[in-house]
Amino acid sequence: MSDIVYHSLDEKYRVPYAPINPYSVEYMQVDSIHSVYIEQSGNPNGVPVIIVHGGPGAGTVPLQRQFFDPKRYRIILFDQRGSGNSRPLGCIVNNTTWNLVSDMELIRTYLGIECWVVFGGSWGSSLSLIYSITHPQRVRALILCGIFLANPCSIAALYDAPNLIFPDALQKYVAPIPCNERNDVLSAYNNRILHCAEPVARELARVSTNFSVEIGALFVPPVLDCNAVGNKKLATETIAAHYFSNGFFLPSSNWILDNIPRVRHIPTIIIQGRYDVICPMRGAWDLHLAFPEALLEIYPDSGHSQFERGLTDGLVRAADRFAQ
Repeated sequence: MSDIVYHSLDEKYRVPYAPINPYSVEYMQVDSIHSVYIEQSGNPNGVPVIIVHGGPGAGTVPLQRQFFDPKRYRIILFDQRGSGNSRPLGCIVNNTTWNLVSDMELIRTYLGIECWVVFGGSWGSSLSLIYSITHPQRVRALILCGIFLANPCSIAALYDAPNLIFPDALQKYVAPIPCNERNDVLSAYNNRILHCAEPVARELARVSTNFSVEIGALFVPPVLDCNAVGNKKLATETIAAHYFSNGFFLPSSNWILDNIPRVRHIPTIIIQGRYDVICPMRGAWDLHLAFPEALLEIYPDSGHSQFERGLTDGLVRAADRFAQ
């Protein structure tokens, strides 16, 4: 599996499987503070797959169940600490990358799974790789989308790419930050969201949410201005600020790529939108160079969202391939 596939606009794309409901929903107490939401759907005796959501802090989305054939997969969604339906919402105490890796192992053991397919997009691709590097014997295959490597290049791209493609959206995002702090807008946002009074944090979370929506897809929908931020969106921004401020809790700035040799034996498919502005293709390309055994599939009509037709096609096809 050492190819690059360049998809074309005239292909007949796969569509998601039909909506399904979970057959099991529960909470796992992972320490004295955190209780993690876990759901299962599909075939209880099928190939187990765990879905690792993005953010950090974004939570799972029911549509993610539909990338997998429910007759062949045991589909496991979980919300990372402080995210989605997990409790307490937005809590950053005892919330690090290594806590999340430990939680994934607890879930695997609790569910009686020997090894599973690991699926992750955006920050979820980072965490999926970190988990696989740490526990390679527990991963039967990897499906990765919208690659974020949690390194300086990936972090710089969060602003470099929008500055070229969406300067109008970036201007609105930067506007709340004083001019003397605009040399490091990310730190300015993180500091305010983590340390300022709640009204300030909520306003910046609102602006950040609008920014993400506006640049998150190639075919941008009419921007629905988020005039108020609910608790889940504020939790997402708080957890993201916590992780970005702490270098994703990795021992070195290029830790993922430096440790790719530990996972090069794992069958892996990388799905990337050519025009992803949040996690540009540079990350997928760098991963491909370090991991040439992986199949890299590039879609010309997709940005960052897993639910654009190109990326959806790639994810459904990848899941079908690993269901064997």
